[in-house]
Amino acid sequence: MRDRTIQILSVLVAVAALFVAGTLLPRIVAASDDGKLRYTNVSVEGAPPIVAIGAAVGALRGLVVDYLWIRLQQMRELSQFYDARRLADLITKLQPRFGEVWAFHGHNLAYNLSVMTSTPEERWRLVNEGIDLVRNKGIRYNPNDLILYKELGWWFAHKVDGLSDDAHLYYKRELAKEWHLLLGEPPAGSSARAAWLQAIADAPDTYEELVARDPGVATMIAALEAKMQAFDPKYKVKLDRDFLLMHGRWHSVRTGPGYAKLFNLQDQFRRRDAAYAAMDDVFSDPANAKAIDELVTFLRKRVLIDDYNMEPARMARYTREFGPFDWRHPQSHAFYWSKTGAEIGAERYDNDEDIYRILNDDRTTIQAMQALAHSGLMRVDPFSTDNPTRLYDIRWIKSIDRYFRELYTKHYKARGGGPDTFVDFYENFMAQAVRELYHAGEVEEAQKLLDELDKLCGRGGLIPNNKYVAPVDVFVRNATFGEYEMVPDIARTDLSAILRRGFLEGYLVGKKKVLDEALVYARDLTEYFRTNRFTDFRTKMGDARLADLIGSLERSVEDVLVSIMQDQSLPLVDRLTVYNRLPEDQRAMVYDSARARIETDLAASPLGSGGAKAENLFPEPPNMEAYRARKAERESKRAAEDKERKEGSMDRKR
Repeated sequence: MRDRTIQILSVLVAVAALFVAGTLLPRIVAASDDGKLRYTNVSVEGAPPIVAIGAAVGALRGLVVDYLWIRLQQMRELSQFYDARRLADLITKLQPRFGEVWAFHGHNLAYNLSVMTSTPEERWRLVNEGIDLVRNKGIRYNPNDLILYKELGWWFAHKVDGLSDDAHLYYKRELAKEWHLLLGEPPAGSSARAAWLQAIADAPDTYEELVARDPGVATMIAALEAKMQAFDPKYKVKLDRDFLLMHGRWHSVRTGPGYAKLFNLQDQFRRRDAAYAAMDDVFSDPANAKAIDELVTFLRKRVLIDDYNMEPARMARYTREFGPFDWRHPQSHAFYWSKTGAEIGAERYDNDEDIYRILNDDRTTIQAMQALAHSGLMRVDPFSTDNPTRLYDIRWIKSIDRYFRELYTKHYKARGGGPDTFVDFYENFMAQAVRELYHAGEVEEAQKLLDELDKLCGRGGLIPNNKYVAPVDVFVRNATFGEYEMVPDIARTDLSAILRRGFLEGYLVGKKKVLDEALVYARDLTEYFRTNRFTDFRTKMGDARLADLIGSLERSVEDVLVSIMQDQSLPLVDRLTVYNRLPEDQRAMVYDSARARIETDLAASPLGSGGAKAENLFPEPPNMEAYRARKAERESKRAAEDKERKEGSMDRKR
């Protein structure tokens, strides 16, 4: 009897404890929300269903998660990455507010598991899985966790846009194609791009609202379904990401100037793909033009929000405030996520102990802007296997100037020299930007930037100096050539880089001023190296040890053009475009050296499969035999002079 009484009392105490705990739980949850003790504004918002089970076991769930987290760390140390993947997946389900596990899980997929695969397709799939895991789940469950935003931005900057992964070129191609089909070719100007994105942000939120605004959309959808049901009676239009990609493919075929036009893909797809033909019949009907525009704008909004967890309004605002983002470029995404994290989640780490987290996130943001300045001007052909063309975009220089000032003010009082990081970045980048603007023919803008450098880092700096006191042409020459006196070998690299940029921008995007300035710079540098007192001496073997680092201007131009023709990282179409726009004498310089590479690449490309011939796309220049004779004569004369000079040196030595 006594035991039974004890059991009954124990049950009553347990029930009372559960009841009291249940009454206290709402107050505890409210207090955690008010005190921002969780990584989301509402502690139960957006959690997966399994969390309800986890919550039911109360404190036991924490013990289970602690044990699993310890096991996960052990697996990582033992490189058991596939087992770790399953364990991390379980932890994220049991405790979706544990941001570190989402970061680990995504990193494990994008970095550890991806490099264990054998093909670039498999690697890209796992990299994408890691990105998507954090972007679409981790951040949705932890919208205030700065670390997840910073990690996601870093993966786009380092894994996709960096050079460390053997498959990085494949990543760049696939990301560019995906976003080209999703959003299309962006408008050229920054304001036009902002307006384009704002139109997406302002689109209706639901299909019902869209049809209420434009009933023609429903009519067009019905027409498409009727066409498709002719060969698939069960077909129903599903307005999702796949449909948007399908439209992007159709639009690129109809309007693309590259491979789609060269191979007449429009006719090929119509003959081979009944679904494409049906879509083409409906989409190309002028009566449906307005409805299609409305539908595509609506779909882009929904896909950005639902499939990529991105806000079109934020994308438009960033474009207005910072610069011409091209969402086909990985660094645009790096900027978006790191900057969003700074705006949404940074307040949680606004203290002396954690300020480094905010600093690291802000570094990712401004480094993304720097990368866009270096390669943000893009040309993408979604039907080509070539790499996207990526050129310097000087429009980012002013944006970086403005944003540096914002970051410097923001971190001015941070301990550990926080703002000094941005000062060093700013001075190095802007000194280079002065040269870039000058070489691009923007002399006035270059002088303005030089004056600002003088105010901030020169005579107006903490330790006043005269480093930036000079007219811009003198500064560029002194800064550039002064470096060559200290490290002469970089002159050859700089000369090649500037000539390469000049030829690509001059012949691909019509920037003749850039090409003209590049040729003037190459001429001046060549003359400098052949006459400067630091480089005019010869070795005891008779060689001009420094002056010979750079040969004649003709030889430099030839070397750069040959390297462009042989560079498989450049789209074949772009290489052929440059070649056919070159003057006749420059085509003669590269024809013999580049012909084999071009013929091989052409045979392996869709152009070659389509029947294109090298003699048509890469024709031999006229009077080629005469050029070969002149070149042989020059080489023979040069060899004789070198021999005579060395023999004279030996005589003097004896």
